[in-house]
Amino acid sequence: MTALEGIVKGLGEAEYHAHPALSSTEARLILKSPAVYRWRKDHPPLIDPSDKFDVGSAVHSKVLGTGYQVDVLDFDDYRTKAAREARDESRAAGRVPVLRDVYLEVGAMAESVLAHPTARALFDQPGDAEVSVFAEVDGVPVRARFDFLPEQGERRRVAVDLKTTADASFRKFERSIADYRYDVQEEWYLSALNATTGPMPHGMEPELVFVCVEKEPPHLVAVHAITPMWKQIGQAAAARARRVYAECTESGVWPGYSTEIQYHEPPTWLVIQAEEEEADE
Repeated sequence: MTALEGIVKGLGEAEYHAHPALSSTEARLILKSPAVYRWRKDHPPLIDPSDKFDVGSAVHSKVLGTGYQVDVLDFDDYRTKAAREARDESRAAGRVPVLRDVYLEVGAMAESVLAHPTARALFDQPGDAEVSVFAEVDGVPVRARFDFLPEQGERRRVAVDLKTTADASFRKFERSIADYRYDVQEEWYLSALNATTGPMPHGMEPELVFVCVEKEPPHLVAVHAITPMWKQIGQAAAARARRVYAECTESGVWPGYSTEIQYHEPPTWLVIQAEEEEADE
């Protein structure tokens, strides 16, 4: 397993996630706190299964035509013991359980994605779904898994990450980029890819875009990408995660938050609010 390197197609989900190389999700945990990463790594699964995760995985499988096997459960909800047992058995077997009515919504979401002209054009590029990449970046073994990676041709590679969301609007997804550090995810994926292919000429550097579909009808779709300034922020954060990972691995110490008292200045908005309230008196 550890011998995997470069671009690997057709690798199963379980084998990919069991690989010891550092992933984007793990890097983002390190940025929160090395101690959180270490605890999650020592107490798998790294991401606890949930109905929300199941829906996202099912949409991926429906749109991409590969990925997790989906079990459609003949229940209305998980209130009964039989339904919960069926769900747990499906997850234990490495599959994705989805209630029958939810699966209809999964199909509707997939149809919305493929009906969106830009999203459809991105997925219609010659390429492959669920492509794994293993490389070494800054001396750290890393891994990434592209939802869709186009073939290298005469044009810039535009890879795709498919996300289900409550709100795919411009402002809400902008907030999601910051909250979930999708800038770090993008840099992680592209740096792994660049490490396997070598640097590309100016204007041919690979790009990652996010195809987002809303979970609620009418399942609106939007395609988002981040600008060079945000990419630089992601690059610096990802490099910091690799550096911290290497230092903690060498020392065996995975620190949490500061042990010192941390003093806080009031945020700008609160200062302005206080000044306005004082002026109104």
